[in-house]
Amino acid sequence: MDSDLPAGTGHLPPSERIAPPNLSEEHPLATEHAPDSTGTARLIEEIKETADKFARDHATRGDLKIVSRALRELRYAFKVFKPYRRQRKITVFGSARTRPGTPTYDAAVTFGQMFAEAGWYVVTGAGGGIMEAGHVGAGRKMSMGLNIMLPFEQESNYVINNDEKLVNLKYFFTRKLLFVKEVHAVALFPGGFGTQDEGFETLTLVQTGKRDLMPIVLVDEPGGTYWREWQEYIEQNLLKRELISPADMSLFKVTDDPLAAFHEVMHFYCVYNSMRYVRDKLYVRLHSEPTAAFVDQLNRDFADIVASGRIEKAAAHPLESDDEHLQDLPRIVFNFNRRDFGRLRMLVDAINNEMACTCD
Repeated sequence: MDSDLPAGTGHLPPSERIAPPNLSEEHPLATEHAPDSTGTARLIEEIKETADKFARDHATRGDLKIVSRALRELRYAFKVFKPYRRQRKITVFGSARTRPGTPTYDAAVTFGQMFAEAGWYVVTGAGGGIMEAGHVGAGRKMSMGLNIMLPFEQESNYVINNDEKLVNLKYFFTRKLLFVKEVHAVALFPGGFGTQDEGFETLTLVQTGKRDLMPIVLVDEPGGTYWREWQEYIEQNLLKRELISPADMSLFKVTDDPLAAFHEVMHFYCVYNSMRYVRDKLYVRLHSEPTAAFVDQLNRDFADIVASGRIEKAAAHPLESDDEHLQDLPRIVFNFNRRDFGRLRMLVDAINNEMACTCD
């Protein structure tokens, strides 16, 4: 997934933040009022052709209902999120059973408040427990919700209920796609099967490159052991058995301090902005230009993930023209092996650590 973010939105003062869009207005497809410079019309035709093939294949009514509902859910969700894509957002996962007034609930409230004050939207499953706590901290204006409709648990929490930034979904798979696709960081508080599922899926998507690098923080209540014991399980049963690589451990951070988790996310976007593949090259967009000496150091330290050639400084590629707000950012570019994403995360960390980050 290509990121779609402006320069320097990791932590902006109020005067420089982008004003929230007016969702009461229609946001028509680009093909209705703009030249088709990116093949949009062709993609829509492909969707129509696929629909026609269902008839040719004599698809069952049950199969068609799944496809129809999923497509409608995604279309509406994309419409809701589209005006906000240039603004940073964090997904907060955690148990719906966590009660107000508990240390974990209070930690999630504090966490949501810190991000809202930094100009980030807080996205949750819109239910109770940790989801409600994240929204309580962020407030209605800075909250977005992806509610799952269940027979026993389908009412959204009082903060986001009936808000124009709330999407109601039938399917978990469309909901989980949006939780990861539309945000720039993920935080997990203690939870049950759903939280574990969401955490492992997010890690899998980042580990395999199906989702661009982003910070993943696992946050306990102060003094809590939920995620520390989870990490011990990962180390003993996955890392020790070589089922994951040591570098994969850099893809997440465990902490029992909401402030430390906040700083982890902000630090990630301090110098690093976003990444994009152009043909066989990976362009890493930065907020500051690295020195030639530091680029040489990156070549020495990360030669193992460069498939051919060297890491070099670069300007925007012409094929990045659709990201106009990112054109002036400096870049490094190299032929990434598209395999070692844990090591790629370590490269981003090295850049942020070296280039005098002060924004967190």
